[in-house]
Order: sequence, then C-alpha cells, then structure tokens
Amino acid sequence: MHFQLTDDQRALRGGVRELFEGRFGREALRAAVDSPGLDRALWRELGEAGLFALRLPEAEGGVGLGLPEAVLAFEEAGRVLLPGPVVATHLAACSRVPGAATGETVVTAVQGGLVEWLDEADVVRGDASGAEPLRSVDPLTPLHRVPDHGGGGSSTDPVAVLLTAAEQLGSASRTCELAVQHARAREQFGQPIGAFQAVKHLCADMLVRVETARAAVYAAAVTADPRDIAAARLLADEAAVRGARDCLQVHGGMGFTWESDVHLHLKRAWVRSCRSGDVTESEETLAGDLLADREAMAA
Repeated sequence: MHFQLTDDQRALRGGVRELFEGRFGREALRAAVDSPGLDRALWRELGEAGLFALRLPEAEGGVGLGLPEAVLAFEEAGRVLLPGPVVATHLAACSRVPGAATGETVVTAVQGGLVEWLDEADVVRGDASGAEPLRSVDPLTPLHRVPDHGGGGSSTDPVAVLLTAAEQLGSASRTCELAVQHARAREQFGQPIGAFQAVKHLCADMLVRVETARAAVYAAAVTADPRDIAAARLLADEAAVRGARDCLQVHGGMGFTWESDVHLHLKRAWVRSCRSGDVTESEETLAGDLLADREAMAA
C-alpha cells in the first residue's frame, strides 16, 4: 500500500504550516511561555481558518474533509507547540458543540484522568468534579487531576488518541530538524559536530523513529482501526519523547538552557503521552489483537 499525499493534501499541509508559523512562530511561542494564558484571539483565528471544523460537513458550515486531512493539520500544530485544548475543541466541533467550530467556545475534556486548560475552558466534556490543580512540567499546558469517580475512569476517544499522536509526530519531526541543523552549524575540533559518529547515529535514529511513526500515523488515519491507532500512538510517543531527549544530547549543555526550545518539546511530549491514558491500554489492545490472530491461525 502506498501512502502518497494528494496535491490537495500537500496544499492543505503547506497552508496550515504557513498559518501556524505566521501566527505562532518562535517569538509568539516564547511570549506565551513568559506570559501563560490562552490567546482567545488566536483561538478565533484558528476557528476562522477551519482548524476545528475540518471534519464538519460543508452543509453545516465545515470544511468537509476527513481524518487524514485532520492528521496533517494536527501534525503541523505539534511542530509549533500550539497551546490550548486543540484536540478537544476539534472533537467538540464534530459533535456540534455550539461555538466550537468557530473558535468562540474553548472546549476541554477529561482524558486519562487529566484535564488541560480547565480554568480557561467554556465547556468541559466529561466529569471534572473534584479536579485539583496539578503542577505541569509543560509551562504551556496547565493541568488538573481528576479523581476516579468509579467505573474505571474516563475512556479516551480513539480519534483523540490519533490526533494526539499526530501532534507527537509533528514535534518529533521538528526536534529531528533542530538536531540536524545544530549538528551542521556547531563546530568542535575544526569541524561540524555532525561529522562525529556518535552524533550521526543520534540523528539517524531520530529520523528512523520519525518516519516509522509517520507511516503508522498516516495508516491509522486511513483505516481508523483502533488497533492501528494504538500502534500509531505508541510509535509517535516514542518518537517524540526519545527524539527530544536525543536532540538535547546533540545540543549539549545549551540544550538544557531555558532559552532553548528543545526542552519545551520534551515537556510537551511528556504531557501528551499522558493525555491518551496509560500506555498499557494501547499495549493491551495490540496484544489482544495478536493473541486473537494466533488463536485464529491455530483453529
């Protein structure tokens, strides 16, 4: 099976990247870190651009695209570390929550026992009663922990898992680019550090993880199969977290400074990996599928 983007999909990805880089470039990112809070004007602009209404039918004022196109858009959101409950608001727009599609309403959701941006949200999907503030490692993602109200906790929409995986993929791709750029520019002993074998291996491993995760995420966007989504989630989480760690290693001491953006990607990757619930849930989904196939073959 070949996963080649269509001309329209490439144009969509390019347009979304241009929007994000123009409206939430590095200066805006650093300003958001220094002054945390949800930018309502940006949120409405995202609504006007159709980010939240991508999968809403045209007859209802949406863009009328599918899950593969949404994955491309959220991959770009992950690249720039776009703050806010973007996934939850997108899903709310698909569920016809008033104002979500246009960005007038900020929607968050209980996911994996956590709820992001609770104080900024107009609508909360799920039972957030008794939620307590939780110190977030990511300065751009305020968190609350939700107590277990019984019934085994909240379940996570597979589409939310996939779109989060797309964000992780975008972040992993960006940290790979940052590592390669630094390896080419930084010199030691009279040559770029990218000439050293250890650095080459780090960058190569990052690229392999990114492209493996990309194939899995894109495939899951086409099939929408829960098993494919579980696999995509695991691979994307690994690519984002390990990629950011390796990027820090390539940058050396400067990668750990507050002025560097690398640590922001690592912190966001940690938070996103918790958004979709325990990793064990995805692992068990895949394990159950493998056992079922084995039993079918033995029958």
